[in-house]
Amino acid sequence: MSSQSELASLPKRRFGQNFLVDGNIIDRIIKAVDPQTDQTIIEIGPGRGALTSRLVEKTGRVIAVEFDRDLVAQLRAQFASSSNLQVAEADALKIDFCKAIEPQSLARVVANLPYNVGTAILQRLIEQRVCISEMTLMLQREVIDRVIAPAGSGERGYLSVLVEAYCETEKLFDVPPQAFRPTPKVWSTVVQLRVRQKIAAEVKDEELLWQVVSAGFAHPRKTILNNLREAPESIRELLKKRGGAGIVLCDACITPLRRAETLTLDEWALLVNSIR
Repeated sequence: MSSQSELASLPKRRFGQNFLVDGNIIDRIIKAVDPQTDQTIIEIGPGRGALTSRLVEKTGRVIAVEFDRDLVAQLRAQFASSSNLQVAEADALKIDFCKAIEPQSLARVVANLPYNVGTAILQRLIEQRVCISEMTLMLQREVIDRVIAPAGSGERGYLSVLVEAYCETEKLFDVPPQAFRPTPKVWSTVVQLRVRQKIAAEVKDEELLWQVVSAGFAHPRKTILNNLREAPESIRELLKKRGGAGIVLCDACITPLRRAETLTLDEWALLVNSIR
């Protein structure tokens, strides 16, 4: 019979858990992160603690954010003697990372993100970028391809533009399914995102920028003109004041028949500035 602790540590499908077990991959992640004794690192989804144990050895302070209460109990017992580790039972989609790292004001993030909520957590981290300097993330390879997709790529979407605006990205290496238990059906990729000090575009209204980008990608097969014409009412009203979507696009020197995936970050900024 399996012990209670063994049952508690079994992967739970509803949480999208795939535990990293390959020591060589863990070594490569630690080398890429290069943790320092004067730093605070947030680890999202520590699982059974394979990466956590290495971070605790080299980092001044580690805050492990785990949603699974069974794993929280196991981790707290496993690392009971580690004074530089705090295990926070919390949802990464809801936790205030800036508050969690107090009294420090800046932290780095390391995470093997669950496939089912990985992109949502990434967006959450970018929202709280004021207290995050860098993120080393492992996600499904197809997701990373979308995250780093340049203008003109069929993989480009809202998340691509968002990450480009606020982060410098570097794809590090791919991870085979065999590195995890249970073994997923897909490859993963480790990427490093360094948070920019300010947005990488000259834009008058950042809030409007993301509303317009979201509207632009609402129907990827449609032209940017048609997507703007079908945008939420608040955007349509702003466009109307400027003479309509076609006029605004011309003012921004953007051909109306182009699709959202072809626009660069600077062109999105020109479009928003023309609306304002």
